[in-house]
Amino acid sequence: MQIDLRTVSIKPIRQTFTHVADRIGPDKAASRYQEGVLNVQADANFHYRPTWDPDHEIFDASRSKVQMADWYAFKDPRQYYYATYTIARARMQETTEADFEFVEKRGLADTFNAAATRKALDLLVPLRHVAWAANMNNSSICAYGYGTAITAPCMFHAMDQLGIAQYLTRVGLLLGDVSSLDDAKQAWLTEPQWQPLRRYVEDTLVLTDPVELYVAQNMALDGLLYPLVYEKFDAMLTAEAGPTVSMLLRFQSDWFAETSRWVDSTVKTAAAESAANAELLSGWAAAWRDRAVEALAPLMDMALGAEAPAALADAVSAFDTRAAKCGLAI
Repeated sequence: MQIDLRTVSIKPIRQTFTHVADRIGPDKAASRYQEGVLNVQADANFHYRPTWDPDHEIFDASRSKVQMADWYAFKDPRQYYYATYTIARARMQETTEADFEFVEKRGLADTFNAAATRKALDLLVPLRHVAWAANMNNSSICAYGYGTAITAPCMFHAMDQLGIAQYLTRVGLLLGDVSSLDDAKQAWLTEPQWQPLRRYVEDTLVLTDPVELYVAQNMALDGLLYPLVYEKFDAMLTAEAGPTVSMLLRFQSDWFAETSRWVDSTVKTAAAESAANAELLSGWAAAWRDRAVEALAPLMDMALGAEAPAALADAVSAFDTRAAKCGLAI
């Protein structure tokens, strides 16, 4: 008996789904990112307008003053869809869990300088409320924005912020105890130095334009808060008392560096669409930048002391440079 083995090439009838082929062509194989993003937004058969907003369809691009010929012009440079996002975050979580375990097993929190511990608790733990609001804001952008190319990564971003809120809670429990969470809540609600930031956060929670909310939260507030807290303040604590707290904040630092590329890409694409978009985005970025500086100034005075003005100036300068690279004039 003789058996002949041979290779048979079977040509697929079609390369991808029809709604994806409508954008990339019928004879081109689509990436998993393209299949998870392109033309997924519902745009027909809504039946009725929402009773709570009869001026708009359930999914309506006109909710934003920003106008795009194609809302799928946005591209995530990270190419995140559900699988790649969860894999990337699982790796980051493994690193973070290892950091927390190392600090706990070695008793590093117990030996951390008492004054530095107090500074860390006073600044970091109340920020879990800011991260929770960022989760709500990005969920809102996902709900009221248009086009999966921007709304899907906003949902990923929302879950990241929820994780950051949880990590900050764990920092409070590790450096202090349960009472540190109660103290942080009271500081957030009553302490004068927190009220400008609280007002900023509460004002963003009621923004109705999803793109303005994107600029106010993901570009302006995070673009200033993360360098000031997770770079400047972190470096000061490390110089004073060692890298214990810095290990517990690695996720936030790495996350900001990664997500900034996506935020910048989104803003740059919207600004490049038209001069009207660029002008609108520039105005929003300048206004919310100024409000963010005003909100963060008292906290930096508390955290950095005499170094606060220089740190703020550096953060604003870096923000302005970043905005300019995105095509904004602020």
